[in-house]
Amino acid sequence: MKPSIQKLRKFFRLEAERGYDNKAVMGGLANILSAWELEAREDQLSEQIIQAVISRLRDYHRLSDDSREVALKGIWRRVTRETGADQEDSQVEPLKPQRQSPEVESPTAQPAVPEKGETPHPLAAETSPTSSEKTVPTPEPPQPPPDLDFQAPLSTIKGIGAKKQAALERMGKHSIYDLLYTFPRRHDDYSQLKPIGSLWYGDDTTIIGTVKSVSTRTVRSGRMKIVEALISDKSGAIRANWFNQPWMENQLKKAKQVVLSGLVEQYLGRLVMNNPEWEPLSEEQLHTNRIVPVYPLTKDITQKWLRKTIHDLVEKYAPYLEDHLPPQVREANQLLPLSKAIQEIHFPESGQSLQQARQRLAFDELFLLQMGVLEQKMHWESRPGMVFDPPEDWLDVQLSRLPFQLTDAQRNALTHVRDDLRSGKPMNRLLQGDVGSGKTVIAALAALIVIHGGGQAAFLAPTSILAEQHYHTLSELLVQGELEEGQIRLLIGATPENEKEEIRQGLADGKIKLIVGTHALLQDPVKFHKLQLAVIDEQHRFGVEQRGRLRQKGENPHLLVMTATPIPRSLALTMYGDLELSIIDELPPGRQPVETHILFPSEIERAYGLIRRQVDLGNQAFIIYPLVEESEKMEGKAAAEEFNRLQKEVFDSYQLGLLHGQMSADDKEKAMSRFRDKQIQILVSTTVVEVGVDIPNATVMLVEGAHRFGLAQLHQLRGRVGRGDQKSYCILIPGSAEEAENQRLQAMAETNDGFILAEKDLEIRGPGQFLGTRQSGYTDLKLASITDLKLVEQARSQATALFQQDPELIQEKHAQLARAVSQFWSQQNTGDIS
Repeated sequence: MKPSIQKLRKFFRLEAERGYDNKAVMGGLANILSAWELEAREDQLSEQIIQAVISRLRDYHRLSDDSREVALKGIWRRVTRETGADQEDSQVEPLKPQRQSPEVESPTAQPAVPEKGETPHPLAAETSPTSSEKTVPTPEPPQPPPDLDFQAPLSTIKGIGAKKQAALERMGKHSIYDLLYTFPRRHDDYSQLKPIGSLWYGDDTTIIGTVKSVSTRTVRSGRMKIVEALISDKSGAIRANWFNQPWMENQLKKAKQVVLSGLVEQYLGRLVMNNPEWEPLSEEQLHTNRIVPVYPLTKDITQKWLRKTIHDLVEKYAPYLEDHLPPQVREANQLLPLSKAIQEIHFPESGQSLQQARQRLAFDELFLLQMGVLEQKMHWESRPGMVFDPPEDWLDVQLSRLPFQLTDAQRNALTHVRDDLRSGKPMNRLLQGDVGSGKTVIAALAALIVIHGGGQAAFLAPTSILAEQHYHTLSELLVQGELEEGQIRLLIGATPENEKEEIRQGLADGKIKLIVGTHALLQDPVKFHKLQLAVIDEQHRFGVEQRGRLRQKGENPHLLVMTATPIPRSLALTMYGDLELSIIDELPPGRQPVETHILFPSEIERAYGLIRRQVDLGNQAFIIYPLVEESEKMEGKAAAEEFNRLQKEVFDSYQLGLLHGQMSADDKEKAMSRFRDKQIQILVSTTVVEVGVDIPNATVMLVEGAHRFGLAQLHQLRGRVGRGDQKSYCILIPGSAEEAENQRLQAMAETNDGFILAEKDLEIRGPGQFLGTRQSGYTDLKLASITDLKLVEQARSQATALFQQDPELIQEKHAQLARAVSQFWSQQNTGDIS
């Protein structure tokens, strides 16, 4: 049975078990459609079947329970009848609970919660522990009272009217469960009581005292009212002020004894507390005298109100949360039970218990992420792939035709690729290597192996400039060897329409063996005779949908994605955990490190002098600006204006060229061709040259406004020089002298190692620049950080061990975990395989 049909069956069964309440998937069955449609097309289901499923599920939420049952059974009968599913499987009624293996679907962000009247997981197998299995006893949460419904809407909560409900919904909160998982953005520790006489300026503390006097005065021409109270204990007294809260006067007069928490400040030589949190001493202390949660807010929601509301929900519901983590995982990692973690993350008893709660809930997110990543990898590897295993002597001939010897790192990467191509499973490999390390030749050899075995290869690049660069490089490497003129072609947006039609025909009939292109390759008219290898360069610039569309143009083609942006290990284990990884960490012989210097703006003439000397020696230079044209909103020099100034005033006897992203494709190609042919000596550009431009004769990279760029971007720009055997230079000039101490610029001057810089960039800016369009879900984690290598490795190790025992989570003891993984991934927009 095809994976897309298996997944459909799983969700239909779960929906039937729940009484057709449209809660089998968080947000309703319609939420599975985008991911399911992509996989259905990969499985080559008919368009009629795909559209029938989409039309039924899109309006499923509008149907009554009886109509929903009829609709699902009708869809299933049609699916099994028209797809010729397995006789055994097709006769099993999908809408009754069966003991089959659940698949982890596309992707839900939070662990599963018990529903009102919930029964055990409908797809879980009834297993009993064998003698070799030692189950760790764990206390189960008490059974919830029958009136507890975790998915109940906010309107069922006492004290939440229409106005408060609307405000919470603006924050994305729609149910009791959502509020339980609304974690504090920080905690203020007011747990340490101090006598008033022992207070010091700067203390952040809690005091208990008697209200001796309260008054209100008006200042600033009547625009501000200040409530002043004198609070005393046996050791002394302190004044407390509340600004523009006139109602406080009556409240404090009634309170008599109060608890105050806040910062001790000083005014006119006396200690004061301004706008402290406070409570009457007789009440349970939620806002003072403890570690206090501080929640994100919106209009019409106050901190005190939300804190009290969540406290009441935690007290009532948290003890009944079912824990999806298996006991052995909790024990091995010394993690709190889920119910305890939820209680402590909101209202911790101590700093230590707060840290334990954070650890548990952060581990949850990373563990569920890893389980889904491993499941994606398993599904991709379960598909059959065409075998390509050429003779050794043939490969030796191809290697001998190369104009250089492969480095040891390149040979290792080639071995990985060859093993994948002959494995009988589709390759799914990420090839990463620093700028200039020689990734393209590995992709070229992979294409050659596939073409020799009768397949076609496609090479997808993010920009026309990079696509043209690859086309020239691949033509030089492969034509006159295994490939003939015309068997490798270039398809980009600027390709003339008559030539596009000729290329499309050549791909369809198999005459073209290797196509290099941009997004134009993804268009519907492009069809392949036998696409067996897809190579995607600078893969972080392409989204899941684009990669999926390229894959669908072949039958389970092998996939090789490449990046010159080194990926830190923690990210390789999360964002790219479904891919096998090869690293080229060795530069070709003869390459010299690029010498990097930071200059003050006032020293720019020194940089110009270096460029003149290098050009006089017959070399070339780049000058990079952050903008195309001057902008009122952004300060900084712009390429277009500076090009005219440099040509007239600074380099009047040299030939300059201009390149930026707003130029037409033809004009960009002309500028690059003239630069390659040395007709242009100095190229003034924006970051359009950041990736892939190969000019071996270029020896100087001058970056103005360097503080505006990220580390990865600066490293890519530096990689445009030093590609020959001559000494090369990178000069970084920030916008001001103060910016010369910028962390990123200092790191650039300290090392040429892209992997060290990647870790530094991750530390400074977080993971966003590595993600690109790989999806945003990885940065939506509430408590976990995918930069926390130790916790990531811990979660990966535990997930791998569990996955090896029960990859489809069909054992009864893993039923709750299966639901949690499915929910977590249905709310993420991550991962390549859906």
